Amino acid sequence: MKGKVFLILFALPFAGVGAWMGWSIADAMLESMRMQNWQSTQARLETAGYETHHGDDSTTYQAYATYRYTANGQEYHGDRVGLFSGNDNIGSYQQDTGLRLESLWRNGQPVVIYYDPERPAESIIDRDLRWGMVGFRSIFLFVFGGVGVGLIVFGFLSPKEKDPDDPAYADMPWLANDDWQTSSVRSQSRTAMWGVWAFASLWNLVSAPLPFLLVEEVTVKENYLALIGLLFPLVGIALLTWAIRRSREWTRFGPTPVHLDPFPGAIGGHVGGTIDLKLPFDPAHRFHVSLTNLHHYTSGSGKNRSSREKALWQRDAQAAAQPGPEGTRLVFRFDVPDGLDEADARQSGDSYHAWRLGLTAELPGADLNRDFSIPVYRTGARSQSLPERALADAESRQDQLDEADALGLMNMTHTATGKRLHLPAGRNGGTAALGFLFGAGFAAAGYFILTVEQQLFMGAVFGLLGSLVGLGSLYAGLNSLTVDMDGGKIRSVRRVLGVPVSIGEMPAHSVSSLSKDSSFQSNSGGKHVMHYTVYAHDSAGKKVTLGEGFRGAGDADAAIRVLSREFGLRVPGPTAVGSAATDIDYLAADS
Repeated sequence: MKGKVFLILFALPFAGVGAWMGWSIADAMLESMRMQNWQSTQARLETAGYETHHGDDSTTYQAYATYRYTANGQEYHGDRVGLFSGNDNIGSYQQDTGLRLESLWRNGQPVVIYYDPERPAESIIDRDLRWGMVGFRSIFLFVFGGVGVGLIVFGFLSPKEKDPDDPAYADMPWLANDDWQTSSVRSQSRTAMWGVWAFASLWNLVSAPLPFLLVEEVTVKENYLALIGLLFPLVGIALLTWAIRRSREWTRFGPTPVHLDPFPGAIGGHVGGTIDLKLPFDPAHRFHVSLTNLHHYTSGSGKNRSSREKALWQRDAQAAAQPGPEGTRLVFRFDVPDGLDEADARQSGDSYHAWRLGLTAELPGADLNRDFSIPVYRTGARSQSLPERALADAESRQDQLDEADALGLMNMTHTATGKRLHLPAGRNGGTAALGFLFGAGFAAAGYFILTVEQQLFMGAVFGLLGSLVGLGSLYAGLNSLTVDMDGGKIRSVRRVLGVPVSIGEMPAHSVSSLSKDSSFQSNSGGKHVMHYTVYAHDSAGKKVTLGEGFRGAGDADAAIRVLSREFGLRVPGPTAVGSAATDIDYLAADS
């Protein structure tokens, strides 16, 4: 209850700003409409011009004028220039109006004004709406008002929070989450869709006035650098396109809840279930599912405080597709090792763990893209009613796909005396190029701060960071890896621009195990991908790199199978799981 009260109190100022801006826009529009029936006459200017106001971070302007006019045989005095009072810097309206009025005043020329025939003392010079000002205030109306009203509605409608530490949930902690009451768990797609629409709407509301403001900057002031501002509405168009695609996806497939078997998913057991799609069954369709154990945490403080996610464990699989009651039924199952973190029932706070099930498919029309936050706990339970034959077929297809991916990445060839694996330079070209541009930008900013702004510390920080990122990106893009199996010896050579920078050798008969390690991970659109490196180990603790850049544990496991087969190493299977569940060791025997 306290959380709701705090949320509503926090939202009230935002709603108040939105309401005040809405009232000011409506009042100006109604006043402009009413003034269209006012009488026009000529007035004699007494003073005119514009004032300049300097603030801490901006300069604003205000046009002013005082004038006298005669209506119904009586003289009146006026000083109202436009509908919106106060000073601003929205476009050049204030300066242009002030200069025009000042020119008339200095030349002794009259100005046309409008007065209310029923109350002649009310008058104005410009009775037209300033649409730039309307657009600017609309930003506050929709952004602040929308956030405020949305938070207030959410506060009133959201259910009462349950306490995961309540003894009532000691044996079944997942029941403290309202979304985990039954084995049927809905996806987060609808929430994500509305989130995309909210973000796209806010972005476009903020950026929509920019093209109108840029017209004068470019055509009159010839400030062509201002065209950079067009990037913001272009990004807004891209965001709207993204929101429309998410809406099409949701409309086509609907809620698509996952029915877990077992419930909840089990660490040390199975995470499996079925998903029914409103899609006619087609055996040619392929559906990809992924299961990820995530750590959500907050880093930094103050303005630098940010939320991050790190994947601790991940597996990918092909879902088995069958005819279902709504068209297509998907069946999936993962074997989950011990030692992983349970899902936190309260998916909030500075640090918590979560399990995310992802479902994707490239289909004619709108593609399928769903995420489910599911309960996974240390129950050791196993699925009871999933079709084993279909799951075995799907697992076999996934193994074939993983092996094809691994072979495509490793570029395995025969040499005169053995076999060679080659990972060429440029295989990370796109990522390396982006990293280099990012680093170069930071380095250039550091040089500018150091030489022009004379800020030694900040210039050095920016310059050093940019240089490190740029050099690291160059290395990632320019290095190659060649692994040879020749004469019973494994030889791994790393080169940069053809020059060897590291060499590792190991007799094949001394290889005691193969392992994979997650070297880094990427995140795009909330989808985490763990990238793996594969090593050979001997009993003395030495290791040699055999391959890298494998996307997901499945590809890395397939690479180990391929390497053991092609290099003549017999690998019986996984024997140990690392503490973070990202390293799996394989015993290797002499061929």
